[in-house]
Amino acid sequence: MSTDEHGLTVSAGHRAALDHYDAAIHELLHFRAEVDAEARAALDEDPGFPLGNVLAAYLGLLTTEPDDARAASARFGEFRSRVDVSALLPRERAHIAAVERLFAGDFLGCGRLLARIGEEYPRDVLALFVGHQIDFFTGDARALRDRIGGALTAWSTGDRHYGHLLGMYAFGLEESGHYDRSEEVGLRAVKLNPRDVWGVHAVVHTYEMQGRFRHGTAYMDDRLPDWSTGTFLNVHAWWHYALYALESGDTARALEIYDAVLHNPGSAGAAMEMLDAAALLWRVLLDGGDQTARWTALADAWAPKVQEPFYSFNDMHAVMAFVGAGRLAEAERLIADREAYLTRPLPHVTNQAMTARVGLPVCRALLAFGRADHATAVDLLAPIRHHVNDFGGSHAQRDVVQKTLLEAALRAGRLDLARVLVSERINVRPSSPFNWLKHAQISEALGDKATATRARAQAADLRAP
Repeated sequence: MSTDEHGLTVSAGHRAALDHYDAAIHELLHFRAEVDAEARAALDEDPGFPLGNVLAAYLGLLTTEPDDARAASARFGEFRSRVDVSALLPRERAHIAAVERLFAGDFLGCGRLLARIGEEYPRDVLALFVGHQIDFFTGDARALRDRIGGALTAWSTGDRHYGHLLGMYAFGLEESGHYDRSEEVGLRAVKLNPRDVWGVHAVVHTYEMQGRFRHGTAYMDDRLPDWSTGTFLNVHAWWHYALYALESGDTARALEIYDAVLHNPGSAGAAMEMLDAAALLWRVLLDGGDQTARWTALADAWAPKVQEPFYSFNDMHAVMAFVGAGRLAEAERLIADREAYLTRPLPHVTNQAMTARVGLPVCRALLAFGRADHATAVDLLAPIRHHVNDFGGSHAQRDVVQKTLLEAALRAGRLDLARVLVSERINVRPSSPFNWLKHAQISEALGDKATATRARAQAADLRAP
């Protein structure tokens, strides 16, 4: 028996395989593509290496794409047919059980099993990292915070990856609304590891949720080489930069970023990147911008990705693309397919529950908005606005749903609801020009021109250099 970098016992036939595994975990924490090469190298050295096979399975599942999941399932099935699981170490058996829950579509069950591993083995970075991603996919803010917070006392500043855990913890703090603490922990994480893109991402989220777009832009500008290239998070990080541009009133800059990074003919076509592209264009659409050419190219890219149900958060962004491109029939077909999906008994498939509770209502609302049936969009979104986290993503990502509800309420003449929604937003994010501009629109519609004038002046002051 050998031990990994973090002192945990591992079954590996060759030390070289374990070295590649440790290197893969290091790359994984940096969200770098090299994780795939290191994971393959570990299995080349030792095809029966249990945790090497577990890692490869997780990598195939975390893309949220069905083709990747199928390929990973086939590879993992071959491993399972060759191994006597009862002879493995308890931690390895627990990981195999977690992988199997994930292959079965049970995100929540997988997350619970990984939490048990984290309780007994708080230095199991793979369990913590994958569990953190599962918490993100399921929109569980408390678990995003406490899964990592509960492990931190088993670590020290002398551990190479301590800072990366702080980066994850900072994101959990932000999603739980602890913005001051999140900023503090996130800044410390990035100080320890300047290229910790998840730590950078946590700080950027904190500024976004407070409406501190100038702080966010300056922070990202100061660290451009650390986050802008070389990782799986590049597109998402640039999306955040584009959100800051929109908040500052610079739509042209946001679209420049879209064309250069978010979606263009050279894009990889990954669902988790295309959802950022759709989310940015939808925000521009809500503001009245016509981006038909961009929408058409994006809808073409989305079409093959949602042929079957897998992750309802992706479905929402595909519907955005279809609606934005004016391809309402495709949006209707996707919705009809998901309605049929709900008729099948799949009691442990997390995505089915997500689709029923949030995914389908949101998709129907987006389609209604595209048809200018704003009253229906309001009726669909208002009842679920406090639990849209149930289908995953972050507060920043899900804010597009809240903005759609606000805009639909305005256009439907539901001004009392619109006033409530914008009042909530202003009192959480008083530094957001968007919120004050919407306050001005609503006040003017209510006949209160004096308040509208003051609100516009406040937005102008916030955007002033």
